[in-house]
Amino acid sequence: MRRNDRGGTAVDGIAARRPARGSRAVLGTLTAAGTLLALLLPTGPAGAATPQNSHRSATPQRTAAAFWTAARMRSATPLDLAAPARQHRTAVPRSAPLTVRPTLPRLPGLPSLPVLRPTAAAQPGGPWTGGGAVTKTAGRVFFTYQGRTASCSGDAVTSANKSTVVTAGHCVKLQGAWHTNWVFVPGYHDGQAPYGKWPAAKTLSTPQWTASEDINYDVGAAVVAPLDGKKLTDVVGGQGLSFNSGYNKTMYAFGYPAAAPYDGTRLIYCSGTTMKDPLFSHDHGLSCNMTGGSSGGPWFTSFDEQTGTGLQSSVNSFGYQFLPNTMFGPYFGDDAKNLYNTAQSS
Repeated sequence: MRRNDRGGTAVDGIAARRPARGSRAVLGTLTAAGTLLALLLPTGPAGAATPQNSHRSATPQRTAAAFWTAARMRSATPLDLAAPARQHRTAVPRSAPLTVRPTLPRLPGLPSLPVLRPTAAAQPGGPWTGGGAVTKTAGRVFFTYQGRTASCSGDAVTSANKSTVVTAGHCVKLQGAWHTNWVFVPGYHDGQAPYGKWPAAKTLSTPQWTASEDINYDVGAAVVAPLDGKKLTDVVGGQGLSFNSGYNKTMYAFGYPAAAPYDGTRLIYCSGTTMKDPLFSHDHGLSCNMTGGSSGGPWFTSFDEQTGTGLQSSVNSFGYQFLPNTMFGPYFGDDAKNLYNTAQSS
């Protein structure tokens, strides 16, 4: 995550918003999910060619998986980006609510939709010890950016192709460059890949993130290739999703923060009631102390602590430097829904 130009920090280092009218004032550095402190601002001059919203990997799948040795995964550094500059806020397009149910073949008897069992108290950040499906569907994302090995987080979701991972936009593309050697490691733990390393055949993001790195649309996805003849959600299951579900919800956020005080070795979570960002975005806000590397980790509504299932409604994106221990995540509106549909149809 990192802090925005507005004084924010983009998780895992990519959620910086493009300055308005060419302004490049940086009011802070994004730190929620990154530690490179690159203070990277989106470039992309006006009049440039229309950016592509997806990228097909040119790296052979076996090569990408082999590249990520246990040592490389342990040493991967979360990216830190500059915060988005102050600009006019335009409403994120919304339509009728849509939910997609979890698909968890390895958990017989799963209810048709998860039933929320409220936690006893809000959790601002700590290891997830509840077990359940989230320990398989959530994972770390590894990729190469500007010659450096870096990390984010992601989540396997129910999809028609059984191969879709949802993450943050800055975890697939930054400053006009798509990340390479991209792999998803569900259930990651201290250099271990208990359910395999799943290379991306294709990565995608919203048109707004691709064109101008608009923090409101910091959503990305990957379509991963089969591994040993099996598809991703047949192995780890897939969480549900919820689009256009409103604000001020009870949510659980998960991720693999790798910047102090965390080290990226285990799954961390936060929970509580969200608020709407009162400053420079239309994002959800949640009391949460996750740091760099957590970018792209899932936020769930209707999360069931007993089964570890829920409806993914956002991702870790950024935080403001002047507002510590608060994470922000994009509203899953029509553009996030369109991205998901494009990914699952690939």
